[in-house]
Amino acid sequence: MVEQGLVGVCAVSTLALVGAEFAEHALAKAVTKTIAASSFVALAVVGGALAQGAVGVAVVAGLCLSMVGDLCLLSREKRWFLGGLVAFLLAHIAYAVGFGMLGLSLGAVAVAAVPLAGVALLVWRWLAPTVGPLGRPVQAYITVISLMVAFAVGAAVADPTPGRVGLLVSAIGFFLSDLCVARDRFVSSGPQNRAIGLPLYFGSQVGFALSVVVA
Repeated sequence: MVEQGLVGVCAVSTLALVGAEFAEHALAKAVTKTIAASSFVALAVVGGALAQGAVGVAVVAGLCLSMVGDLCLLSREKRWFLGGLVAFLLAHIAYAVGFGMLGLSLGAVAVAAVPLAGVALLVWRWLAPTVGPLGRPVQAYITVISLMVAFAVGAAVADPTPGRVGLLVSAIGFFLSDLCVARDRFVSSGPQNRAIGLPLYFGSQVGFALSVVVA
């Protein structure tokens, strides 16, 4: 029941956050985003992720780093955006480490890496004209999140249980939500980006929190 309540809190606060984005209400954005992020971390802890050993610790670390990134992105200042970028990059590394500890099909990782490299190249070409001095950090971020998704594929193919498939779906959702963030920051800012990206993002974090226990 507690877990269901936390999922509900995250869902409601995410919807409220989207509304706050359209209303451009800074305080409401800060409050609702903090509640949503806190709830997915609490969900993992209450659900028993830390009892799953090193894999659970890695995923909880990824969730906590994601929460830090969320708070950094409350500001539109470049230095805070860079801080958020670093926090999310570390979160992707933590998730990838967790997937690796679950056990991977290296063949599946290699096969997945080919189309993901193509997608990463297209994303970079899309963003390159507008990222300015953030070029190197953005390149690093695109590389790391693509590898995280490849590792998720490898973990799911190695043992296609519901938990591992859930982690893969969450990894893909996180990737897609980051495309919305990139569009908002570098291409065309607007609440419509967040209306799509925020539910994808918070849904993915909830997916990580729930799936790691099953995986």
